[in-house]
Amino acid sequence: MSVMNRKRALISDTFKVKKRRIGNEKQFGAVNNGEEGPLDVKATLQDLMTLFPRKLFNDALPQIVLKHQLYSIHNDRTQVDRQLSDLREQGELLMFQLGFDAEAFGLVFAADYKAKVLAGEEGRGTRGTVEKFLEKVLPSCNDLSFNKDTILKEFLFTDSEITQLVKSGVLTVRDAGSWWLSIPNSGRFTKYLIQGRKAVLGMIKKSKYNEVLKAELEERQTNSQVKFQIKYHIHDIIGAELVECIPTTSGTLLRCVD
Repeated sequence: MSVMNRKRALISDTFKVKKRRIGNEKQFGAVNNGEEGPLDVKATLQDLMTLFPRKLFNDALPQIVLKHQLYSIHNDRTQVDRQLSDLREQGELLMFQLGFDAEAFGLVFAADYKAKVLAGEEGRGTRGTVEKFLEKVLPSCNDLSFNKDTILKEFLFTDSEITQLVKSGVLTVRDAGSWWLSIPNSGRFTKYLIQGRKAVLGMIKKSKYNEVLKAELEERQTNSQVKFQIKYHIHDIIGAELVECIPTTSGTLLRCVD
């Protein structure tokens, strides 16, 4: 091969390597399922739950992950939803409408939910009714809400027992004659999530061009409005599509969506 041909081959190979590197740039935490093995939503949930601040709530709440946080890690939303559906049908996972946004759903492992609910019911007059609810309703619970006919006729609860379930916090009123499945005492979680989200988005908006490197944001000091680990909020704002993820040579850039 002539010197000129060797140079051309070297340039071509270098270009191919650069192209592959650019093509392999991914969103923050995103998984390229074709190259890195099968998608495992349960394992991802367990990882995300390590970011949940149990001590902040005196370990009284189950570990909560937002459904859309999974989308910050896995690009294949259809496959994520399919595996979540399987976990719910198997009785391993519960899903809750969080109330502050129609698209905000909380995910909790059923065993953790039962343990925290029962611990909170210790010594209370509603404990017997709550135990009945956990035994009869949760094992086959694929619904976010229940109507009165279902609770009375299918699960055989009385009106007074429904009142006790609402009092205990495992049900909250959706509208006349229907109730959401809920997480007792989760109001503070929702409050801290919303205020922390606003604070983290504000940090990005105050940066030049309304953008910041993800790695830099992870290391920033937060103010008193941010009660959770900042990584928990980063997964939240990416999954909720409140920021764009832009690959750069310096890492993933987060830019606020107008």
